[in-house]
Amino acid sequence: MGKSRTSSGSSSFSSELDKMQPGDSHAREGWGGKLDFILTCIGYAVGLGNIWRFPYLCYKSGGGAFLIPYTLFLLLCGLPLFFLEVTYGQFSSLSPIAIWKVAPLFKGVGVGMLVCSAIVCIYYNVIVAWTIYYLFLSFRMVLPWSHCNNEWNTDRCIDDERLRNFTAIAAAMNNMSNFVVRNLSLDSNNSVSGFDSMTETSALVYVRGNKTVPASVEFWERHVLELTDGIENPGSVRWQLLIFCNKRQRLYDCNVMHFAAPFPYLVLLILLVRGCTLPGAAEGIKFYIVPRWEKLTEFNVWGDAALQIFYSVGMAWGGIITMASYNKFNNNVYRDAMLVPLINCGTSFFAGFVIFSVLGFMAHEVNTSVDKIVSQGPGLTFVAYPEAIAKMPVSPLWSVLFFFMLFTIGLDSQFGMFETILSGIIDEFPHFLRKKKTILTAVACFIEFLLGLACITQGGIYVLQIMDWYCASFSLMLISLTECVALAWAYGADRLYKDIALMTGFQPHFWWKYMWKFVTPTVIMFIWIFSVVTLGPVTYGTYTYPTWAVVIGWFMAVASIVPIPCIAVMQIVNADGPLLHRIKHLCKPDDSWGPALPENRKRYLADLDPSELDLSVSLNQMIVPHKGSNVCDEATVIFLPKA
Repeated sequence: MGKSRTSSGSSSFSSELDKMQPGDSHAREGWGGKLDFILTCIGYAVGLGNIWRFPYLCYKSGGGAFLIPYTLFLLLCGLPLFFLEVTYGQFSSLSPIAIWKVAPLFKGVGVGMLVCSAIVCIYYNVIVAWTIYYLFLSFRMVLPWSHCNNEWNTDRCIDDERLRNFTAIAAAMNNMSNFVVRNLSLDSNNSVSGFDSMTETSALVYVRGNKTVPASVEFWERHVLELTDGIENPGSVRWQLLIFCNKRQRLYDCNVMHFAAPFPYLVLLILLVRGCTLPGAAEGIKFYIVPRWEKLTEFNVWGDAALQIFYSVGMAWGGIITMASYNKFNNNVYRDAMLVPLINCGTSFFAGFVIFSVLGFMAHEVNTSVDKIVSQGPGLTFVAYPEAIAKMPVSPLWSVLFFFMLFTIGLDSQFGMFETILSGIIDEFPHFLRKKKTILTAVACFIEFLLGLACITQGGIYVLQIMDWYCASFSLMLISLTECVALAWAYGADRLYKDIALMTGFQPHFWWKYMWKFVTPTVIMFIWIFSVVTLGPVTYGTYTYPTWAVVIGWFMAVASIVPIPCIAVMQIVNADGPLLHRIKHLCKPDDSWGPALPENRKRYLADLDPSELDLSVSLNQMIVPHKGSNVCDEATVIFLPKA
């Protein structure tokens, strides 16, 4: 290796760097303000899962005791993976597919992330459409799910008026001596035919049983969904939801993140204050936070806590990488990586107080316990909450606030996933697509809209349940595991530390290195084994899916995993040399890997060791800034053999 000094080499150095820019990345968009990234990450990570999934798991898994495994897995998986994704996303200014120039053998990881986001985007849009529909119907003096006088209600429907009549009759019967009645039920005229002797309290509990259906349930199943008897009978498209899905797609171009990210916290605070004033709220909150320590001995509790971290923090979806790629190179990535996951998990805990104060009120209304009220998923959001809100004074106001909050939360998360898809495609073909982002956005919206039509048929909830059951579970674990191993071992944890120091001016604590290399991959493997073992066939209530539907579900589940080995094989086939040499070469950074802007790339190349430089640079001769010199005046020319 020879070297010489020159003062005329800086211009050729800049031109070579421009040629090496990954797809004209220096023209890539960026965040306008310092808070844009944090607000968008919070909005992306804080989703509907914080509102309906975390509180249910916390209730089911030991109340306050659930926070122990939840916090543990946040430290072992959530923070390390979030820090990892933010770091190399910001460093390279590339989206999930193009970023795998860092180790081309693992490019399928990026494709898998986009597949996950694309599938979830399809049905997430439908969930938000439901939310808009409820919001639209909330602007009424009387909420339509609060009574049984609608055209879709049946004789089994029960509302407050029928409940009062029923209770009065039951109380009267209780006062009659030696009066025994059998087979109690309500007919369409609110009269009672055939009785059992019962108290007023038991009558209240009875109407929540199988023989009567709350008005909110009938509104959800018979009006919003027009639910069929199974996936075999899809029925027709619900035109109301079709309209809202279509309008929903047009919101992606709106710059709403500064409003959408903090607004849910304001609504949650208002609902918490209101919820705490309701009778029974204290019992609901007590049920939520009082630890049931015996639950910690159950394996499922630990597995559920780990899975919830992946759902809530947002690793392996590609969204974190995409949003970090718009950061300025010198942004304090360490601070943001610690702040966002903690805010997200704190939001889940805070939302639990809001939710269980309302559930405690619902239990008080029917004189039963909270464990008889709690449900999960759509049943909590679109049945339990509307029913509780309908019983509050000025119920339309609280309904508007609640569903508008859900809309903004859904909008944030949908924005992050959709932007991930767009950026991933554009960064693969930057010269052709970057100037046509508006057209690409419209086309992608239309495609997602068409694919979502199956979810807004009368049997669409069965399709949506399959997608949610299989597409957002164990595939995320394998993607995260591969990502962590590739970056910590193939690219190297030591090199990552140098990249962080190049961006922030300091290296993080040494323990992150051991987390990335050993602890986090081991824990992820444990979670993956748990999810595979415990993931049973998809269900919806008591409905059992046919075999062909379960098979389709598994096909969707592996759709995001298959690209990892397939693209690895393609990369090996297209490479030159002996097999082991190809694999080794593909595990190292591509020639164009590095910071996007020329001034940052110069610093990166100057920081490389000779052993790293000959694998990272394709030029036969590379001009590297001489240490201690002005880059514009003098540079060191290092002649290297072509790798």
